[in-house]
Amino acid sequence: EPLLAGVRIGVARDGAFAFLYQANLDLLRELGAELEFFSPLAGDGLPQVDSLYLPGGYPELHLAQLQGNQAMAAAIRAHHQAGKPILAECGGMLYLLDELADKQGVSGRMLGLLAGRAALQPRLTALALQQVTLPEGELRGHSYHHSRLDSPLAPLALGRCPNGKAVAEAVYRLGRLTASYIHFYLPSNPLAAAALLRP
Repeated sequence: EPLLAGVRIGVARDGAFAFLYQANLDLLRELGAELEFFSPLAGDGLPQVDSLYLPGGYPELHLAQLQGNQAMAAAIRAHHQAGKPILAECGGMLYLLDELADKQGVSGRMLGLLAGRAALQPRLTALALQQVTLPEGELRGHSYHHSRLDSPLAPLALGRCPNGKAVAEAVYRLGRLTASYIHFYLPSNPLAAAALLRP
């Protein structure tokens, strides 16, 4: 039986969340998952799903719309409170914070599931390969972002750069929510990927 047989995963995909590895989607399907795409910008709730995958993108360009979509915010909060898995990467993680500020200093209230705020910086703040050891196993990926995060949360783990750059991205965990600046390359460890998203 495939590791994610029958698991329905909601994948955020719209103008704010569009940065993800196609190989990740292919792997989740190979593992038996059914993918349901939804738009945090325009949707009025979540599809019927067991787990959520919030990939990277540019939420800072859509602050008013994301902040204004209270129906979506309530649905994602309820999903988390029900103990269902969420995997959030980079822009997906920023959406879960208390607050996000764009380059002009204009800020929007986000979902408030992860304590902290992030602000866009004038230039790139990190670009590096990352590998990180989680309870589910080791995953590889990369980090590429222009924002700086200020959070009181203690990281579950820190990434390391295999070619020696001094970039160590935090991975945060709250219940079944796993969030990081790291864009995970899920085929680097299919078992870990399945464990993160399996209800």
